[in-house]
Amino acid sequence: MFATQSKITKALFALGFFVTVNAMADDHPSSNYATNPAPSAQLHYQIKANKFGISLAGEADVNWQVSGDKAPQRYLVTTETKAAMFGKILQADSRGNIDSFGLAPDQYDEKPANKTTMHAVFNRKAKSISFSDSGNTYPIKGGEQDRTSAIWQLIAVARAAPQQFTEGSSWEFFVAGRHDAEKWTFTVAEGITLATPLGNVATVHIVKAPPPDSKGQRLDIWLAPNMEWYPVRIKFSDADGDTIDQVLDRLKNNS
Repeated sequence: MFATQSKITKALFALGFFVTVNAMADDHPSSNYATNPAPSAQLHYQIKANKFGISLAGEADVNWQVSGDKAPQRYLVTTETKAAMFGKILQADSRGNIDSFGLAPDQYDEKPANKTTMHAVFNRKAKSISFSDSGNTYPIKGGEQDRTSAIWQLIAVARAAPQQFTEGSSWEFFVAGRHDAEKWTFTVAEGITLATPLGNVATVHIVKAPPPDSKGQRLDIWLAPNMEWYPVRIKFSDADGDTIDQVLDRLKNNS
């Protein structure tokens, strides 16, 4: 059972709103975009995946919270991913302040099933990012994110300048993962209306493609401008044809 569960953990590893990409470690943008964080909300997703020759079904819960009316505001985003018959297989949390760069993580925690929790620590006084799983360190220049906060920072940027999220525009972030950090580039693709359990939803399609000649993972995100820019669908696609697809089926706005 544990061998099968390990496969499922790997298959659904990215479902807490993060994805692994290949990039040069020293390619470190400082992204100072205007931001307008989304209202607090609870989101629930249905998951379908084709991974390692196994068809999987599951669900993901995402709890996004913004607290405080005056600066510095705090944010917290928690994600919990479950697979049928196996229960919880991944917990990932990000917390921090909201500053002039937008989301400013203090700490990112990731707990796969049957493994210890990994931490990425953003030391604002020392202006450095460190990892419990490695000796790697990176400077904090401003705007750095983690795997869980990156999507919510993208949402905050889109909400602040929706007229700039036009087809072909791109947005860069420096993102910390389990044991290192790298540049992510999001590019706006053609808008589309999606059929979802919540009805037909007009969306802005955003793509995070791997670098040219890379076997990295592609990430497709569909944000809904008429639903506070919350993500209604997220799809992960590997070079070998494996896919993980999650679609929003419940939304509770806590504002």
